[in-house]
Amino acid sequence: MRQDVEIKTADGAASAALFAPAGPNATLSGVILYMDAFGLRPALYGMAEKLVDAGYFVLVPDLFYRSAPYGPFDTTAFSNETTRVQLRAMLQATTQAMTERDGAAFIETLTAAGATGPIGAVGYCFGGGRALTAAAAYPDRIAAAASFHGGNLASDAPDSPHLRAGSIRARVYVGEAGVDASFPPAQSAKLAEALREAGVDHIVENYVGMAHGWAVSDHGVYDEAGAARHWKRLLDFFAETLR
Repeated sequence: MRQDVEIKTADGAASAALFAPAGPNATLSGVILYMDAFGLRPALYGMAEKLVDAGYFVLVPDLFYRSAPYGPFDTTAFSNETTRVQLRAMLQATTQAMTERDGAAFIETLTAAGATGPIGAVGYCFGGGRALTAAAAYPDRIAAAASFHGGNLASDAPDSPHLRAGSIRARVYVGEAGVDASFPPAQSAKLAEALREAGVDHIVENYVGMAHGWAVSDHGVYDEAGAARHWKRLLDFFAETLR
């Protein structure tokens, strides 16, 4: 069952959805699900419930809380001039450093709920980079970090996640879209090199034929077979690392 919570952070209060496992499959491990660009909504809650069914505490925080109130947006928002401008402004205003700073409160919330074991992080779209950055910032708690169709993971920006590879102690899984302008082959190679040189246990996998956003059920490019493959990879990855 979803519990809507407010998380106190250094910059205010972040809305979030918190889920707790029940039954014999329940573990003491938790997962932070870093949202895509369209904000909290039923599709993400459904994804969280799959992770809860696998036995994990799950937190889905609103990374745009500093811009609240906003939206709600759906996955067609970039096709509309008004909502495109709003979303781009929020994306630019929500820096990696902000989300990294929030990570301590996110982990504390999961711990208080009962997730006293290792923590996993998974992010979609711009959340993918946040998951990797969280792994670098909180190596003592985050044991697994996954990104699906994450953008700009190895860009020229000073806060590009690949620059933090040396601080990552977690296992890393990156599922990239087959063709994705936000994460082209050159960036994929740069990220893999950075993780390899840092000695990070990692996999970078190319989902050939999948478009950016394929794994999220309400996205226009959602692919059922590709999403099923993503779930198999993610659940196996977390089971191997968090249990």
